[in-house]
Amino acid sequence: MSKKPFWMITAGLLLGTTAAHASGASEDQFSLAAGVDYTSGKYGTDTTTDIWSVPLTATYNMDRWTFKLVVPYIGISGAGNVIPGVGRVNNTNPHGRGHGHGTGAAANAGTTTASGTGSASGLGDIVASAGYEVFQSNDHSFGVDLTGKIKFGTADANQGLGTGENDYGASLDTYKVYGNWTAFGGVGWMKYGSSPYIQLKNGFNANVGLGYKLSHDDDFGAYYYYREKIAANGGQQSEVTAYWNHKLNQNLRLQAYVLGGFANGSPDYGLGASLKYLF
Repeated sequence: MSKKPFWMITAGLLLGTTAAHASGASEDQFSLAAGVDYTSGKYGTDTTTDIWSVPLTATYNMDRWTFKLVVPYIGISGAGNVIPGVGRVNNTNPHGRGHGHGTGAAANAGTTTASGTGSASGLGDIVASAGYEVFQSNDHSFGVDLTGKIKFGTADANQGLGTGENDYGASLDTYKVYGNWTAFGGVGWMKYGSSPYIQLKNGFNANVGLGYKLSHDDDFGAYYYYREKIAANGGQQSEVTAYWNHKLNQNLRLQAYVLGGFANGSPDYGLGASLKYLF
């Protein structure tokens, strides 16, 4: 298997909510990772919504292929019309979070939109992806990856943990190494599933960033992520994430990040960390 920055494996999958940039493996390899992510923001509402996630990630690298499965457990507290991974929506589900599951007068008012507040937790949306390295230069300083993914609607729509529908996407990502520096970026497109209660439209996304290899064990960097507006009363995503990766030993990696949002589709801020073990 060719050698490439590990960020290429995860780009287009969870970019914007997690940061995982480290050195890649040079042979077929399997890894498991566990993390904790937290975000907070108003998403254009009058209420602050806090979302946390504990994702479990399995990755297998084989020749030019990278296969990944992410299974998250999530919790959310806040506006009933804010959906994890989506943002503010018009949620008319009569059983949604904020309709009998929340607190306050709006939660039980019987309105057509779940605009009250509430808390819920449970299994999130499971995401599967397959990436293929379509090109890499002989000196490994330049590469292009094509990734396809499916987000299965496994999160409970009646608790406002997800839309209950499947999403399908593809992304094209590239990188260029200049000594200790790595410039990277990509574009993607998602087909978002709509339900009778939540209507979404398809949308493009893009990212661009710069990383620096500080030492054999440490690298850090930052990237900007954008996603166009996908809900009628929602907003675009616009956020910057700074990340740090540390190699604890030959098999164990620590990754951490912080992010700041600049649009109603993004949280105001977030942070997270994960541990990855390479077998």
